[in-house]
Amino acid sequence: MKYVVGTRGSRLSLAQTGQVISLLKKSSPDTEYEIKTITTKGDTDSRPLFEMNQRGIFAKEIDRAVVQGEVDFAVHSLKDVPSTLDDGLVLGCVPRRHQANDVLVSQNGSSLESLKNGALVGTSSLRRAVQIKRQRPDIVVRPVRGNIETRITKAQDQYDGIILALAGIERLEIDAKYTILSTDTFVPSPGQGALALVSQKDSPILPVLQKIEHGDSRLEADAERAFSESVESGCRFPVGAHAVCDGSQMTLTADAFSADGKESLRVVITGEKSDPNSIGRRAGEDMHGRGVGDLALNWRKKTEEWNR
Repeated sequence: MKYVVGTRGSRLSLAQTGQVISLLKKSSPDTEYEIKTITTKGDTDSRPLFEMNQRGIFAKEIDRAVVQGEVDFAVHSLKDVPSTLDDGLVLGCVPRRHQANDVLVSQNGSSLESLKNGALVGTSSLRRAVQIKRQRPDIVVRPVRGNIETRITKAQDQYDGIILALAGIERLEIDAKYTILSTDTFVPSPGQGALALVSQKDSPILPVLQKIEHGDSRLEADAERAFSESVESGCRFPVGAHAVCDGSQMTLTADAFSADGKESLRVVITGEKSDPNSIGRRAGEDMHGRGVGDLALNWRKKTEEWNR
């Protein structure tokens, strides 16, 4: 059987898709795959992500192709997939998750603590920008867009450092000097390090995809996405959420901040991993009870001001 796979055309997206196909062929040797690259709004708009105010900017066009039957399933970075999918679609599989940490890439592999006073650090993420300033208020943070290779090049000649996801660097096998940032101080975006395979709910590809699902990775993803949905996070209200399974238990750590980083909320919820959505919702309810709505409003007002 031959299936068509939809993905973005970036080197990272193609590498991720190739890795997924490799897993699928091992588990279902009689299947074949054709890759169809699709350009998304996120690929063509060079503005900082928070200026676009649209969920799923790296996924929407690809998911539309799944709905219309142009491709059998899509391969996404899970953090790019909205917590609520279009009608008729399902998150069919989450393969084994990669390490979720962020990293600081620099010319000599400096740690965040050892960067010079007033160093210039680039990031495309408002979450990372606030986390940097909370650790090092003296650092100057500026937006940086482009693929991973482009941003790493900028770390060599335009910035003192760039913050990226470890998973992307290792999936591309890029030779770069970096230090890994702790998930305690840099709680990652919901879904970071994981891939998402999206298909139609009744597609015959679903049983094939589910053969490569990794149980704990899926449970962690579901908890983080439930939390994100509960607090309505997105490009204009960035949060961190990181779930970790340990035996039959799961612990979810979630952070939210004001736009200036001076106010923060953290929740840590532990429960039975068999009910990840409940853990995510409990974390969201805890944050709502402590005023996360005010932080979200603060972010949205700030981003509106920045866009004027």
